[in-house]
Amino acid sequence: MRPAPGEVLHFSEDPTITRFVPHVAATARQPDAYVWAVDHDQAPSYWFPRDCPRAMAWAGPDTTAEDRAWLGPRRVHAVEYRWLRRMQTVALYAYRFDATAFRPFGDAAHVATGPVEPLGPPERVDDLLGLHEQAGLELRLLPDLRPFWDEVTTRTLDFSGIRLRNAQPAP
Repeated sequence: MRPAPGEVLHFSEDPTITRFVPHVAATARQPDAYVWAVDHDQAPSYWFPRDCPRAMAWAGPDTTAEDRAWLGPRRVHAVEYRWLRRMQTVALYAYRFDATAFRPFGDAAHVATGPVEPLGPPERVDDLLGLHEQAGLELRLLPDLRPFWDEVTTRTLDFSGIRLRNAQPAP
């Protein structure tokens, strides 16, 4: 599930949204109100239940050979075992938008500062594990994300963490 050229996506567990209005998320680091969306390359980062903590890593232009060998040949998405059942059963929906209503925000997102309406009804996104497989992404199941995240962030890899506050607490 990726956007077509000229589109961006917003993933949600709510299939009833007909109009997206900018808001400041409770966890926002910026004071401005936005509608958030992702492009083709970032869509896989959202093939998860909304609150699922995930750590993602991939080789970038400055990644050393040693770190490439440590990670393996693919982009890696890691989640905790306790989220597997939810990944298999979640009702996830993708909303498509015309990308011209959005502007890039950082390296990974697109934002709209005014209300936007989807191009059509939301599309059900099923088989999140299968989407990872079809995209050639490695999905690692771990008892605890923290050791993987701690290791990834000390290497020369590119990485992203989403909803990490929902990961297993430290013992």
